[in-house]
Amino acid sequence: MLIRTNNAGFDHGSSSDITPQHLYVSRRDLLKFGAAGGTALAAGGAWAQAAKSDGTQPISTVRSTVPGAISMETPTSFQDASTYNNYYEFGLDKSDPARYAHTLQTRPWTVRVEGLVNKPKTFDIEELLKLSAQEERIYRLRCVEGWSMVIPWVGYSLSKLLAQVEPQGSAKYVEFVTLADRKMMPGLNSGVLDWPYTEGLRMDEAMHPLSLLAFGMYGKTLTPQNGAPVRLVLPWKYGFKSAKSIVTIRVVEKQPGTAWNKAARNEYGFYSNVNPDVPHPRWSQATERRIGEGGLFAKRHKTLLFNGYEAQVGQLYAGMDLRKNY
Repeated sequence: MLIRTNNAGFDHGSSSDITPQHLYVSRRDLLKFGAAGGTALAAGGAWAQAAKSDGTQPISTVRSTVPGAISMETPTSFQDASTYNNYYEFGLDKSDPARYAHTLQTRPWTVRVEGLVNKPKTFDIEELLKLSAQEERIYRLRCVEGWSMVIPWVGYSLSKLLAQVEPQGSAKYVEFVTLADRKMMPGLNSGVLDWPYTEGLRMDEAMHPLSLLAFGMYGKTLTPQNGAPVRLVLPWKYGFKSAKSIVTIRVVEKQPGTAWNKAARNEYGFYSNVNPDVPHPRWSQATERRIGEGGLFAKRHKTLLFNGYEAQVGQLYAGMDLRKNY
């Protein structure tokens, strides 16, 4: 992002913080169990063992059948995924969200869905949790800063929620507005962004099955620093597109302004699809550093177009100039 401190990007946990191998309990066996049983509760239980006692609650999950939703790569440890975060509402350093986000109160919580819809509605968080079966999806996460993770999320396709409100024919985009409460979020005192944090998707992107409305990770509800109680996860886009702690979803006709695009239009485009061939103005995007794999001097991974999800989402951008529509 725009703000980089002396240790930004390099203060991840040591190898001793990585989840022990026995806690993975052969992920392929877990997935087979889920496929056979139809209600893959085992996977969520295994991830829950890796999580700390942090006030989160276990979530029962079913196995996702969405193509591309289950990466077979080794997941990042819960320790790294919950302590190495960009959530500027709680501070600019990677460790700030874990340190300060305990102030975030996630109950009561509502999400208003409005705009060009036939049935606008305010949903209580408990109602959202029950709206559709919760799926475990193991996605690659690629940050625009050049680092990456693999995270087992819990949630369901955003399209499930949008179907409840019936978008109108004139609807072309979906805007997401996140919480901005100065009593709970000390980072709002910084002027780095125009608060509240906003994001947006084209309607076909929002309706794509991989677009996840997430309520948990590692088999448990989201920690505050990871965007509790509800967030987006868009695995083929840079991480900042996945808005955290959502309070309003607005269906609109015109392309909405987004937080980072408004802050630095030449650096952060509206689409922000992962693309190794389109460098950031200040660094290459050709490779990435996987958090938890040995630190600054670890072997870098080659970045894949659309973060490796080209087979699933490439058709959304057929005929588009990906350098112009970055």
